[in-house]
Amino acid sequence: MLRLILERGLLLALPFVAWFAWREVARRTGRPMGSTPWPWLFAAGVVLVALSLMASALFHADNRRTTYVPAATRPDGRVSPGHFETPHDR
Repeated sequence: MLRLILERGLLLALPFVAWFAWREVARRTGRPMGSTPWPWLFAAGVVLVALSLMASALFHADNRRTTYVPAATRPDGRVSPGHFETPHDR
């Protein structure tokens, strides 16, 4: 879960990073710069996060017709991880 939050946070920050990198290059080459478009940068980040959420919903594996088998300990002390199984009686 933390990985997903960090990925979405990086997507939100990506327009800001790109803008400030471009602004630095423009400043070094002597181009005139206007003010920072904070609302546009935030809106672009929100659009990237929304697109990533839609892509996750579209491309995530569907497990509605499967049964979850929880993790269990084996007789030798090892733990078998939890997993999804497809019913074979269909």
